[in-house]
Amino acid sequence: MDTTQVLKGVLDTAVLAALSDERTYGYDLVRRLREAGLDEVGEASVYGTLRRLFNNGHLTSEIVPSEEGPARRYYGLNASGRELLERSAKTWKHFSSVMSDLLKEVA
Repeated sequence: MDTTQVLKGVLDTAVLAALSDERTYGYDLVRRLREAGLDEVGEASVYGTLRRLFNNGHLTSEIVPSEEGPARRYYGLNASGRELLERSAKTWKHFSSVMSDLLKEVA
């Protein structure tokens, strides 16, 4: 199975989940997602997802000076983002349960 297609479908949920504990900047978010096992996630995809979620009113954004280089844009969840994450988590849990049942006899 091409995992990149699956990743495209769940990237919003993965980004929201990764931001649920604390706000962070784009590259650190990419690192977190990769460390969680989403090795194929691309930086451009994550940055695009952050911009879209912010433009749709689900994230906060703040530019913070950095001692290590240029200022960084930090993103965090707002109330709308938390609601979207809750809905997305329910949808994912239902979908993964259905798929697990369907694939139970296969492997």
